[in-house]
Amino acid sequence: MNTSTRGIRDTACPILVGTSGYSYAEWTDAGFYPPGTKAGEMLPLYIRQFGITELNFTWYQMPKSQAIERMVRLAPPAFRFTAKLTRTLTHEVDSAQWRGHATRYREGIAPLMQSGQLQAVLLQFPPGFVRNPTGRRYLAELLDALDGLPLAVEFRHASWAADRVFAELERRRATLVAVDAPMLPDLFPRLDVVTNPDLFYVRFHGRNGRGWRSGNMQKQFDYDYSDDELREWTAGPIPGMAARAALGVIFFNNHVRGQAPRNAVQLIRLLGAAS
Repeated sequence: MNTSTRGIRDTACPILVGTSGYSYAEWTDAGFYPPGTKAGEMLPLYIRQFGITELNFTWYQMPKSQAIERMVRLAPPAFRFTAKLTRTLTHEVDSAQWRGHATRYREGIAPLMQSGQLQAVLLQFPPGFVRNPTGRRYLAELLDALDGLPLAVEFRHASWAADRVFAELERRRATLVAVDAPMLPDLFPRLDVVTNPDLFYVRFHGRNGRGWRSGNMQKQFDYDYSDDELREWTAGPIPGMAARAALGVIFFNNHVRGQAPRNAVQLIRLLGAAS
């Protein structure tokens, strides 16, 4: 086991680094998984390298407790998960049904809560989710409906970068997700605001501005970070957030062509050097 890549403990707080999702066929082609690795074999191999993962499939489909229980059995007790909230609660919201979906999500994710391995539920909102009366009301009601779960909120629209928003998240002890993404108009900026003393959360999406504009996910997340780009975070923002939180989690979402796990290991190395 490569324990040097499981967490950074020489900073002000422990930091776990991993990737957004772990089951990608192209990661076999890129050499992260051995040739012929099947999807069901990927989590145990991933766990050899990283101490946390961000579950992606829970965005595409409502999690089912039986499937989550199987994952818990595959992972050692110290391994941690975060899980995206299902898209019917963030992107494709039906005003008549979303409360029922919130209840179903709670039930599906319950085995991770029971095992103590759920670090956070990620509420990832789309660029079209704007800070207006309707958006503010829905966010407040959704946070109320999910109360009791460890919550982390990622905004994609710049209108949410406001002190009143940060203060409300702080009041609720919900984590504002820091993002590294292209610096495009109206996109949420790169910030190192900590709203929850229990946790800071960073997601690296890549800086492919042309890909983001295309709307094609394969192009959007096709990016390979350089050491210098990652040092922009290790030189200040990450240590600063680590000084204000009990734990940090960092994920790479630039999954195309196996770049995410490579960059995650890169960041771990730089954090080790920085500490």
